[in-house]
Parts: sequence; C-alpha cells; structure tokens
Amino acid sequence: MPQIFKAGPYSIYFWSNENRPLEPIHVHIAEGRATSNATKVWITQSGKALLCNNDSQIPRPVLKNLLRIIEANSSTIISKWHAHFNDIQYYC
Repeated sequence: MPQIFKAGPYSIYFWSNENRPLEPIHVHIAEGRATSNATKVWITQSGKALLCNNDSQIPRPVLKNLLRIIEANSSTIISKWHAHFNDIQYYC
C-alpha cells in the first residue's frame, strides 16, 4: 500500500487494489498497519476532504484534525494518485 504520509501514529495511504473501474480519488487512514477496511476519505476536485466512512473508529477530534491535514496536502495526494494509478476521477 503506497503510504502518502504519516500524521502521528496514523498512516494516510492508497489501497493498491482499488478495483476496476477505478473508484474516485480517496485515501485510507489507519493507526498502525494498513487495512482494506480503514477509514476512507474522498478528495474533491477543489481539494476538500469528505468523510466516506470511519471504519477505523478514529475519535472525532482526531479525525477532524486529520481531515484538515489531508486538505492541506490535497495537491500532493492528487499528484501521487495520478502517478500511481495513471487515472483520476473525483467524487465531486
């Protein structure tokens, strides 16, 4: 799983097997080891972070901060997504 960056104990990463057709751009967040059912966050075309699910059960205050960090790094995330998957679609 390509890790994009870490924020404290949380890894923000892509899941390499994202199905075909490719889902819209998003990242997963997990504390520690990457899993396929981690918290999922959509990235919008304007660089906003929209929570899809919180399957990792990240506490709300921590999750709110992580969403801000993801938004601040959205251009890097978008660039790395395109480089890794050679395709890009947005949730909205």
